[in-house]
Order: sequence, then structure tokens, then C-alpha cells
Amino acid sequence: MEPAAAPPASQVSAQGGHTAATAARGLRRRQYAVLALTFAAYAAFHASRKPPSIVKAVLSTDWAPFSGPSGTHHLGELDLAFLSAYAAAMFAAGHLADRADLRVLLGAAMLASAATSAALGAAYFLDIHSLAFFLAAQVASGVVQSAGWPCVVAVVGNWFGHTSSRGTIMGVWTSHTSVGNIAGSFLAAAVLEFGWGWSFLVPAFFIAALGVVVLVFLVAHPSDAGLELDAMEVEMNGEGGEEVELLVEEKKEVQVDDDEFEMEMGSQLPLPRAIGFLEAWRLPGVAPYAFCLFFSKLVAYTFLYWLPFYIRNNAVAGQFLSHKASGILSIVFDIGGVLGGISAGYLSDAIGARAITSVLFLLLSIPALILYRAFGSISMRHNLGLMFISGYFVNGPYSLITTAVATDLGTQDAIKGNSRALATVSAIIDGTGSVGAALGPLLTGYISTRGWNSVFFMLIVSISLALMFLIRIARDEIVAKIGARH
Repeated sequence: MEPAAAPPASQVSAQGGHTAATAARGLRRRQYAVLALTFAAYAAFHASRKPPSIVKAVLSTDWAPFSGPSGTHHLGELDLAFLSAYAAAMFAAGHLADRADLRVLLGAAMLASAATSAALGAAYFLDIHSLAFFLAAQVASGVVQSAGWPCVVAVVGNWFGHTSSRGTIMGVWTSHTSVGNIAGSFLAAAVLEFGWGWSFLVPAFFIAALGVVVLVFLVAHPSDAGLELDAMEVEMNGEGGEEVELLVEEKKEVQVDDDEFEMEMGSQLPLPRAIGFLEAWRLPGVAPYAFCLFFSKLVAYTFLYWLPFYIRNNAVAGQFLSHKASGILSIVFDIGGVLGGISAGYLSDAIGARAITSVLFLLLSIPALILYRAFGSISMRHNLGLMFISGYFVNGPYSLITTAVATDLGTQDAIKGNSRALATVSAIIDGTGSVGAALGPLLTGYISTRGWNSVFFMLIVSISLALMFLIRIARDEIVAKIGARH
């Protein structure tokens, strides 16, 4: 009996191509699912942070200890309590996220955040007026929420670490911040008339429900689903669909901690060691971007926590808006922020220069803030348009640095692709930014008593300082671009 003839080479090639395409489609579906779930998770974190800014005006009028002569000072201290705890815990959270189960850590942080938000809401129903209680609840909220950011960035970095259009993807994904602010503003303002406690309880339920979804469905790493991105690289192109390239090596050598390992395809890679905290600080670009974010986030979070209060206390076309209307109107700033983050990510991919893009947005945000302060009160149309433009330019570099830049720095050649460094680098950058985020709202609580022109001057000085930290990196990018043409 003659042996069966081998299939033609063309048939083998076609079968291999079909297998590769099928595997790539399955990978894309999982990537999109991870992107959507982490987007919703972090949007929920931001939605639960929004109620304090929505209820500020109510607390300052009829709820001790925030209704007295030092009321705005105490409101600023509440913001400081949350943001300083968040910033301090962020560094430890990034270190923990590099070592813990990301799915469990993220889900637990969401459920704990729901509990702290519900505690603040309960103060209304239990008639609690103790400043210490509010401060303690804000500190607890800051600590548990600090785990959210390094977790979601690490998960997305695990799934999209080899994607060439990282800036665009991260630009779209990082709109979760503004989407969460919008959702939180709408939810908190919609139920404010029933009592400010509901403004905390509704977002608390929202983040608790999503926390359960994360615990049940999130796949934190491709290896958890039996996939190896070291053997599969997916490149997404925007024109005419998606081009997928499957790279398979039958045998490769992997170097970990100066020891060489030889492995067959399909065997398990040894996990790289987690990077040290000081070692991460010394990575090229980490410190300049971290300090730039310090001042960028100071500006962004001042708007996050004080914009509804500012709108409520500054007449538009000669009329003062209600508490509810002020909270809903502030959403326009976040809508601008969504488009600003996407635009910054797309532009940085198109020109291949993160620092130049950030500098451009920071420069344009200065005249945007001046125009909003000077002409925003003329009419509702002026207010909405200038608020949108301000949100667009303020949130652009903030979004870009906390996502695409942090991912770039956490996966750069200097650490030989050590994916376990990503959460630590992200936590350093965002943690440093969060110190600025704590400082901005606190200063606003004190400076606003002298007039809002002083607050806007502080914001413009902060943007100018943020620019200074990126000038050298932007210059190097320009030199590299000029050199590449010759």
C-alpha cells in the first residue's frame, strides 16, 4: 500500500495562513474586551470621585462645618485628604500591582471604593457634621482608589504592549477619565435635589457593580487565556481594515537576570524580576514626565474639584445658575477633555513625538484659560465654547502622559522589555502627578477667597512650569526628526 502523498506546499501555506488569521481574530476580540472592561472600571473610579465637587456649593451653604467663614478652607482640606492619601499610596500600589493578581486587586479596590463613597453619603442620612469623619473617609477613599490606575495600565500594557498605534489606542482609552467625570457629574447632579447623600450613594452602587464584573470576567494577561504575545504580534492599521502579522519562532533564547534559557515554542517563559522603585526613577524620561504631570494634573484636578463651584458663584450673562445646572454644565469641560486626549494620542502617533505634542497642547492651554476667565461670563455660548476649548487643551497632555508615555517608558529598551516594570513606572508618574493634584484644589480653597483671577494666575504659572520640564525632551525629538531627514 503506497503512502499518502504529502499535501502541496500551497495547501500547507493556505492552512497556516488560515490558522494565523483565526488566532489573530481571537486575540483582537480579547483585546477589545479587555479595553472595554478596563475603560469602564476606571471610568467608575472617576465617577465616584466627582460627587464632592458637585455637592461643594450645597455643603458651603447649609452643612456645618463647611458653611461657616472657613467653609471653603475645609472643602479644600477634604480634597487634600483624598488626593494626598491617593498620591502617597500610589507608589506602594504600583509596587504591589507588579506582584499581585491584577484582577483580584482591581476588583477589590473597586468594592472598597464603593464602601468609602457610601460612607460619605451616609453622613447626610445620619446627620454627621464632624470634620474628622469626612477627612477619614476621604483618606480611606484615596488609599483604596490608588490601586486602580497601576492595575488598569498594567493590564492594557500586557495586551497592547506590542501595538504600534499605542498613542491612538491609549488616547481613546484614556477618555475613561473624562467619561467617568461626565457620568459622575450627571449622576450626582441628577439626584442632588433629593439630598446630597444620594449624590454619593448612586455612584457607589455603580462602581460596586462593575467591581463584581471585573472579578468575574477580567483576563489580566494573555497568558491567563493561553496566549503568548511574545509569539504573536498584532499590528492595527486604520486604513481599510486591519493587517495582522503572526510571528512564530520554533526556538528562541530568552535572557533573564543574565542567565540564558532556551525554550521550545509553547513552553512557559520565566517571569522577569519586578523593577525596583529607585531603579524605575532612574529610567530615561521618567523624572521629567513625572514632574511635568505634577503641574499638569494640578491644573486638571483643580477644574475637576472646583469647576461646578466656580460656575455656581460666577454669573453667566448676569444670572447665577442653580447647583444642579452648575454641575451639569461642568460636563462640557470633560467633553472637551475626551476629544483632547484622543487628539493628543493620534497626533503623537502621527508625528512620532510625545513630548512635542504635550508641549503644543500646554502652550495652547494658556490662552484658552485666559480667554475663559475673561470672556466666559459674557453669555452661555461664550461660557460653553471656551470651557470646551479649555478642557480640550488642559486634558490632552495629562491624558497622553498618564497612558501612552507611561507605557512607552515602562516598556523601553533600557529595561529589556520587562513587562513587570510597567505598573511601577505608571505609579511613579501618576503618583507624582497626584501630589500636584492634591496641591491644586487645596490652594484653590484658600486663594479663591482673594478672587478667582488669582486662581487662574496660579493655573497659568503651573502650566508654564510643566512646559519647562519637557523642553529638553521636545528639543531632542526635534533634533532627531531633523537628523532623520538627512
